[in-house]
Amino acid sequence: MVAIPETTPILECRDLSLSYFTRAGEIPAVIDFNLEVMPGESVGIVGESGCGKSTVALAIMRYLGRNGRIVGGEIRFKGQDLTTLGDPALRRLRGSEIAMVYQEPMASLNPAMRIGKQLMEVPLHHEGVSEQEAYDRALHMLERVKLPDPARIMEAYPHQISGGQQQRVVIAMALLSGPSLLLLDEPTTALDVTVEAGIIDLIGEIAESFGTSMIYISHNLGLILETCDRLTVMYSGEAVEVGTVHQVFDQMRHPYTRGLFNSIPLPGADKRARPLMPIPGQLPLPHERPPGCNFGPRCDFFREGVCDHGFIRMEDVAGHAGHRTRCRRFEEIDWAAAAPKRREAAAPPLGRKVLEVEELQKYYELHDRSLLALITGKGVRYVKANERLDFDALEAETVAIVGESGCGKSTFAKVMMGLERATGGRLLLDDHEIGQVPVQRRGKAMVGYLQMVFQNPFDTLNPSHTVGGQIARVIRKFGVERDPERVKQRVMELLDTVKLPRDFYVRRPRQLSGGQKQRVGIARAFAGNPKVVVADEPVSALDVSVQAAVTQLLMDIQREHRTTLLFISHDLSLVRYLADRVVVMYLGRIVEQGTTDEVFSPPYHPYTEALLSAVPIADTSVQKKHIVLEGDMPSAVNPPPGCPFQTRCPRKIGKICEEEEPPERVFADGHRIACHLSGEKLEAMAPVIVLAKEAAKRDEAELTGD
Repeated sequence: MVAIPETTPILECRDLSLSYFTRAGEIPAVIDFNLEVMPGESVGIVGESGCGKSTVALAIMRYLGRNGRIVGGEIRFKGQDLTTLGDPALRRLRGSEIAMVYQEPMASLNPAMRIGKQLMEVPLHHEGVSEQEAYDRALHMLERVKLPDPARIMEAYPHQISGGQQQRVVIAMALLSGPSLLLLDEPTTALDVTVEAGIIDLIGEIAESFGTSMIYISHNLGLILETCDRLTVMYSGEAVEVGTVHQVFDQMRHPYTRGLFNSIPLPGADKRARPLMPIPGQLPLPHERPPGCNFGPRCDFFREGVCDHGFIRMEDVAGHAGHRTRCRRFEEIDWAAAAPKRREAAAPPLGRKVLEVEELQKYYELHDRSLLALITGKGVRYVKANERLDFDALEAETVAIVGESGCGKSTFAKVMMGLERATGGRLLLDDHEIGQVPVQRRGKAMVGYLQMVFQNPFDTLNPSHTVGGQIARVIRKFGVERDPERVKQRVMELLDTVKLPRDFYVRRPRQLSGGQKQRVGIARAFAGNPKVVVADEPVSALDVSVQAAVTQLLMDIQREHRTTLLFISHDLSLVRYLADRVVVMYLGRIVEQGTTDEVFSPPYHPYTEALLSAVPIADTSVQKKHIVLEGDMPSAVNPPPGCPFQTRCPRKIGKICEEEEPPERVFADGHRIACHLSGEKLEAMAPVIVLAKEAAKRDEAELTGD
């Protein structure tokens, strides 16, 4: 590894321009991009999908593909221009000096090779060590990334370990040769918040021990705040604001940066008094960028004759060393009053009880046909996906169901929709038992009464049918309208409702963005006039600005139609903003439930406390407890005895947790926690999330004894 002076950047992008060449001609992807990463520094790159973040990372790795080219500028690594290097020199750098962790771990792992062999390739190829030394180093690195039983994982194939474990393997692979620069492209997007918190801590610890510099690419501003020293905000192929994290978060000087922050649910957000403000319009396509400022058509501060001509250059922000912005009007804008006016909305009165879940169980049978199982009589085991679920939902109410992957949230949704049959208990929808009724036996009225918005908008629309045709089919299917003209008029009204142009009626899904597809999915779900809608992670695949728009859309439609919304999510920031009540699940059981205010403030179940601690918050005025759960959620095939959370609980009190099921303790009306901790100890818990001013007052009171 080449040593460089601490004053020399590890990486420097100078006036970098990147283009893709297609049949339609040159498509400029990134323009005039500058970036500097110093030794041991972490730099974040944020922006909406399509802004050029990942293209920059691929250019640094020189992985742009056959039609991608560097058409201007330089990429200097330790003073050497990477744009001039040939393939042999690049192969020596990749994996040894520069490494990358991708968003989807399975895209980085060979499904046909054992994990140990894949890890060993790094030191074998780059350092020429012996196989035994390569094996020992790979095993040691798996221990460092805190994987359980690393010797077993060395012999496993990628599909035999969980998603969080796969990502840890990819991180181990990236760090095996102690690279000087690590690129992380959305490394935790597909992971639960608890797993994400552990992996982010892990990356920071190991990178610090190696002295590794890092570039984080993310749309999660809270994650950037927790991990980075400096930040670059990108929009439509350009850097529009750069500075330290605190400069950009607390003294932002570009309207697009302000728009991103207005789109995310911070602790002070309120869906009625202070609703989220999505950025209007769409990101322009690279070949359709407007003259002048690329953000001009979506900007609240756009001025004709100033912002609509020429090339907008980066300018220094006076008094803020290193803080720069690409805006001609930033000195004229009153940033203290720059937040747009928010539309207040009255809370709809809650109505009758629409949904009742009583002692609901869902088990799956696993048949073992081995000789040993036949001899011992243990040929059938059960996956206890849902165990004694008990809650209800009112008309016009939003009930959120939260928990890690594998806790049983989506299984419950399948039982609700009739895709699975309940094993026991009752599931009443308007006093009608539906838990034992598969969707094939449900009448049209019942199917139309209960609809679903799915997580992935790309897989839920038929690519061969037009948008209008897919929505119209639902209207006809459930007898809302029969006359062709009235059906078409109803489709147009639904397109208006979800704020899509009426000419989308004749478009096909491939012509729509991800956010537009999700709006079509919402329009289709509401086309049959449902009374209950199950939304399973409906915005997790979308940008923050699109998330805000879709979330606001769901609330508007709910208010108009008095729909009951079951919102399934692992994003607790969004849950805090959107939900009226929260149900927290762990390993198929409900461990806590209550109103949103009750669940997000003490007393907490220890699992809820850990979930809240793991959520990245994009607010420098907030202080947060740091709790990282060890290990993975146990298997539902062989759940632990006693409390299901006892194998990971940081507040475990002894054998009682291992041997006895926890009692359900009732606090405020409807606030219930299943835990062995006494009511007094639960009540005495400190808040997980507090404003910095409140934390300072509390610390001062503790010191003075007040």
